[in-house]
Amino acid sequence: MSSIPANLRYTDSHEWILDNGDGTVTIGITDHAQEALGDVVFVELPEVGSALARGDEFGVIESVKAASDLYAPVDGEVVEINNELEDSPETVNDAPYEDGWIMKVRLEDKSVLENLLDADGYQAIIDAEG
Repeated sequence: MSSIPANLRYTDSHEWILDNGDGTVTIGITDHAQEALGDVVFVELPEVGSALARGDEFGVIESVKAASDLYAPVDGEVVEINNELEDSPETVNDAPYEDGWIMKVRLEDKSVLENLLDADGYQAIIDAEG
């Protein structure tokens, strides 16, 4: 079983959120999610500049097994996307917490991070699914 990084926040829809400390967050999918998906073959990325509301679908991740919608864990504006995923979507499988990030968002309200799951809370979600 993989370890869940303690420095990140999580959603019950299996996105992770890294507070970059500058009013932005980096968002990706968890190791658990990429394992469940299998080999990722395509990632639909949001447009830079698009406004997101928490819970909005912002893209799709497709694997050989399934396609899954991606949901915004925070309100804010997309300020950067990981263009590497267009040519190398398998990066999500290889390094979901490092090079496999999906987008960076400028937060509308930093306090929403407090409402996201910590590593223990996310582990409980995985265990409950298990």
